[in-house]
Amino acid sequence: MDNNKMASNASFVSRSKGAMLGLALGDALGTTLEFKSKDSYVPLTDMVGGGPFRLNAGEWTDDTSMALCLAESLLAVGDHDAQDQIERYLRWREEGENSVKGYCFDIGNTVSSAINRYLDIGDPNAGIEESYTAGNGSLMRLAPVAVFFSTVKGVSKETLFAMAEASSVVTHAEQRAIQGCQIMAHLMDKVFHGERDKAVLFASLEAQFSHVHEDFFPLVSGAFVTKSRDEINGTGFVVDALEAALWCFAHSDNFAEGALLAANLGDDADTTAAIYGQLAGAFYSLEGLPSDWLAKLAWREKIEDYGKQLSQSRTV
Repeated sequence: MDNNKMASNASFVSRSKGAMLGLALGDALGTTLEFKSKDSYVPLTDMVGGGPFRLNAGEWTDDTSMALCLAESLLAVGDHDAQDQIERYLRWREEGENSVKGYCFDIGNTVSSAINRYLDIGDPNAGIEESYTAGNGSLMRLAPVAVFFSTVKGVSKETLFAMAEASSVVTHAEQRAIQGCQIMAHLMDKVFHGERDKAVLFASLEAQFSHVHEDFFPLVSGAFVTKSRDEINGTGFVVDALEAALWCFAHSDNFAEGALLAANLGDDADTTAAIYGQLAGAFYSLEGLPSDWLAKLAWREKIEDYGKQLSQSRTV
């Protein structure tokens, strides 16, 4: 293997670790302000825990639990397997598998309803298409899919997008939830290939996603970049959540700065920061993550190892 190929592989592994750890760091940071109305609190300046679930600093919620379930499924099966994925989500809900507390203490309504639907009808593609299910619950866990099916590994872009959709419809089948996952998968994949210019990243969206739902038109055109913070909302609606995460990424120069911007939007703070963290963690790579936050992060070694394994597993 030549030196350039070795350096490229090392970069992909580091960015993959960064994506997984970044997701968890954002989740752990934002849980402090989860469910709090925007600007109804003293802004966060550090990872301190607490919040509605009274977590210790560095502990995380459903975003990371579901990402770990998804990562384990991809690694165990070696491919997308809806049945295996939803069975792992079921064990998380019922038995606390991959919960930092050993029991499920935080689960979204759409996810829980999908699990119930699976138990009722046996179809592991249990998401429904109704507009009210256009939440951020499949986007928040996407990082394992973006790494495992990255085109860096020789996978086609069509397959990457198909797998982003397939992983979403296990719990979220509404078109905007699916498209949000595909947009994030595209951005992360560009980063995995070494794109370092955020403006170029954002500019790539319009051509790639010319046929998205109209609610995404402003986002793929890059309109979010010039919005003020007052116009950004970190809610559970997938369009808002993705826009908020990208706005924080655009308006920051390092991982911690953007993560704090995301968490301090309040509302669905942990998920906004987790969505941001997937992309920013890949962009800044493992080496760009704040060491003091990593030192606090629950299951840090396991999460980092999954990032490595996902990047090195064969998919073609």
